[in-house]
Amino acid sequence: MPDHSTFLICANDAASFACITDVDTNCACADAGAHLESEYAETQVESHTVSELVTPALYIQPLDATHYVVFNPLGEAGPVVLNQHALGLLEAFATTRTPEQVAQIYIDAADCLAAVELLHALHLLQAPGTHRRYRSSDPETLVVWLHTTNACNLRCTYCYIDKTDEAMDEATGYASVDAVFKTAQQHGYKSVKLKYAGGEATLNFGLVTKLHTYARTLSQQTGIALKGVVLSNGVGLTKAMLDFIHTSGMTLSISLDGLGHSHDTQRVFVNGRGSAQVVVRSIERAIAHGVYPHLSMTVTAHNADEIADAVAFALERNLLFNLNFYRDHNETLAAEEHRAEDAALITGIEKAFAAIERNLPQHSLLSSLVDRANFASVHETACNAGKSYLVIDQFGRISRCQMEIERSVTDIYAADPLTEIRLYDSGFQSVGVDEKSGCRECEWRYWCAGGCPALTYKVTGRNDVKSPYCNVYKSLYPSLLQLEGKRLLKRHTLQKA
Repeated sequence: MPDHSTFLICANDAASFACITDVDTNCACADAGAHLESEYAETQVESHTVSELVTPALYIQPLDATHYVVFNPLGEAGPVVLNQHALGLLEAFATTRTPEQVAQIYIDAADCLAAVELLHALHLLQAPGTHRRYRSSDPETLVVWLHTTNACNLRCTYCYIDKTDEAMDEATGYASVDAVFKTAQQHGYKSVKLKYAGGEATLNFGLVTKLHTYARTLSQQTGIALKGVVLSNGVGLTKAMLDFIHTSGMTLSISLDGLGHSHDTQRVFVNGRGSAQVVVRSIERAIAHGVYPHLSMTVTAHNADEIADAVAFALERNLLFNLNFYRDHNETLAAEEHRAEDAALITGIEKAFAAIERNLPQHSLLSSLVDRANFASVHETACNAGKSYLVIDQFGRISRCQMEIERSVTDIYAADPLTEIRLYDSGFQSVGVDEKSGCRECEWRYWCAGGCPALTYKVTGRNDVKSPYCNVYKSLYPSLLQLEGKRLLKRHTLQKA
């Protein structure tokens, strides 16, 4: 009979995995809460219960000589770390067997049965014939982009906003907040997230303070929870702004694409001067004021090779961050040029992963490392644009996504703007990943969800096909899981010490 010291099984428990922090970005990320439902209820595995189990199709990769990361793409527990004893136990169910049958070959049957129960709870074992299908739940949060100004003090190379000096006035701002809470009540949302954006929101920050103060009053009156996020390029933040963000409990999101030249090639002032030094100083000033900004990092072929420096900067300060991709999808570019840009993205992100491995954080990064993919929860679409997301421009006009802010669907004075947004059937649509060609058979589909629907439609003219970044995503997912496995193992080692 096999002798062993212990079955090591490391995972984020259900509570922590469900609460992995999503970094606040400028996108309408999909709400968590969906699940993969078994077509029939599985029998709970307990000691002395005769229930047959078998291993499903799993992704298994070694972490070191004695540990492995294991992932069930049709489970919900995320990556799990097993030692050799636990992996051997898992492999004992390569053919259908009962826990008692397997326990007979181990010295400590009780220890074996407890490990089997945990493996089953983590969806690494299942009843034979089990099939899981996606089951969505209604989002609980209405997310709203408030375009407080169309002006900006930068001219970023990849920005999709046509800059003007137009700004939202107070009357439009208050009416917008009224419309948001009215809509939330109409549709039964439990919370509202307001993203104060532009342009550059700090250029109209007086309005931001008034609107958020007003929104807090409406939150108290309606019982609808409120979260506020300031999306900023970081070059105009003042002490007064940081004080308001801190005292009001808001989140600050700052764009940082590198620490020097790599940032400066993409994010420049109107006069062409780079903004990296100013942004870094603003981040340090924010931290000194007790505001720990979320860092939004846009990765392109021009800065990919140095994005690892920005990642290391964030980790050293324990700041949350996300990596999102951008490349020129101009149809005139040759396929070879697209492949070269994809290769540059992959190489740059792999370097960033290496930087993370050198300084593994306590918190998981499953939701923030590979563009719109989110390995913190299963989801059918990559975002909620067209479902539970409103973009309100400086004039009170409403569109589905900030990438098409100039294509309004309705306005804040409509009786039910969200329903109008949902019924809009032109342009991109958030098609479920099971309906996308190239996605429906992919093992990663419920974690990737097919990428940004607006981008896919822009590039292909179709809603039912996979993302133009598909090859990049698939290249990086194994490394992402391995990185999380190493983080879990480090956490276990520290807890044991």
